[in-house]
Amino acid sequence: MVKKHSKNVHKRAGRIQEIRTAEVKKQKENRAFMKLGSKLRAYFFTGILVTAPVAMTFYVAYKVILWIDTGVGKLLPPQLRSYYDTLPFTIPGLGIIVLILTMTLVGMFAAGFIGKFFIRLGDWIVKRIPLISTVYSLLKKVFETFLSDKTAAFSKVVLLEYPRKGIWILGLVSTDTEGEVKNILKQEMVNVFVPTTPNPTSGFLIFMPKQDLIYLDMSVEEALKFIISGGIVAPDEVQKK
Repeated sequence: MVKKHSKNVHKRAGRIQEIRTAEVKKQKENRAFMKLGSKLRAYFFTGILVTAPVAMTFYVAYKVILWIDTGVGKLLPPQLRSYYDTLPFTIPGLGIIVLILTMTLVGMFAAGFIGKFFIRLGDWIVKRIPLISTVYSLLKKVFETFLSDKTAAFSKVVLLEYPRKGIWILGLVSTDTEGEVKNILKQEMVNVFVPTTPNPTSGFLIFMPKQDLIYLDMSVEEALKFIISGGIVAPDEVQKK
């Protein structure tokens, strides 16, 4: 009777041990699968992180090239357009080449004496047309600000306390404050453009005392990347440190 009871105890202990061993094995397999799944997921997101910016950049560039090609193609003379349509292949980027050559020729003409005369005449005519003169003057000033070599538009990145003390934001210095604003404030002021996230083309202009600004070493391009990304893409100077 005692021997039979001890055998049953040994059998139960053996079964319990087998169950525990099976559970431990199952847990190890689950951990291995979870580890493999997390690695595969990490590889997948890494692949997206690597390929998505490149693919989107090429896609946007391709669409822009097609858009420019289509627009410039409509401006070509009928004879040249019909000859281009008969070609057995297309030349992507031909519109950009034509546009660059055209803008270069227009710039060469505008730099001459006759070109300057026609530009002054056109300015005189346009500025006397209601509403259109306002839009033209604004656009001309914007393009002169960004494209002219004589200006230092957004040459510096600064930190300033706004909207209250202890809260800091990034700003782009445009120029020193001049004119009526400077005469009223009667101190050395700076025009600072504060862009918004994630669209830096919108923002607001504030006039700040020069001594209240902290000038940074980062470039304007790095600051714009920092703003557009919402602070995710850190400037190179910060990363090097």
